[in-house]
Amino acid sequence: MKTWAKSGPDNTQATVEAAVARAKELGIKRVVVASNTGETARLFLDKGLEVVCVTHQVGFRGPNVDEMPAETRKEFAARGVKVLTTTHLFRGVTRGIVNAYKGFDPAMVVADTLRLFGQGTKVAVEVAVMALDAGLIPYGEDVIAVGGTGRGADTALVIRPAYSGEFLKTQIREIICKPWETGK
Repeated sequence: MKTWAKSGPDNTQATVEAAVARAKELGIKRVVVASNTGETARLFLDKGLEVVCVTHQVGFRGPNVDEMPAETRKEFAARGVKVLTTTHLFRGVTRGIVNAYKGFDPAMVVADTLRLFGQGTKVAVEVAVMALDAGLIPYGEDVIAVGGTGRGADTALVIRPAYSGEFLKTQIREIICKPWETGK
């Protein structure tokens, strides 16, 4: 496992290189990458991998705000990149109810537990499960999942995601790279 001194976008290029190299070593064909604007996902193009890009849901940054430009979506479609824009696994109806009624949400406990390894780990697990739920990657196969802290990428995992309805069957096979400092 490689570690970066701190979390954040300065690790993006090294994370991409580590993820691509490990995918080739293991014969993994797909990468699922969190990328709201498309900048990080673009770094995986022409690397011999099928790319699935998972963005923030529309409205994450404000009403009607879609962080991925329409031109990027067109470019990705033309290049065979699958783009998923939907509600986040750990942020949905339950979060809204908890916020309104000051209740308890087990999904928040899972998200915070994954954050013990860093925000990028939580994001990488989340986007892999979301991509599986959307049918953009096949069930029962390992993929490379890439996430980050804020912008860019700082974490890459080998993961076999399970559907959200059976989330606890998800298997994190390997941490390829992550920040030493988790940002907490």
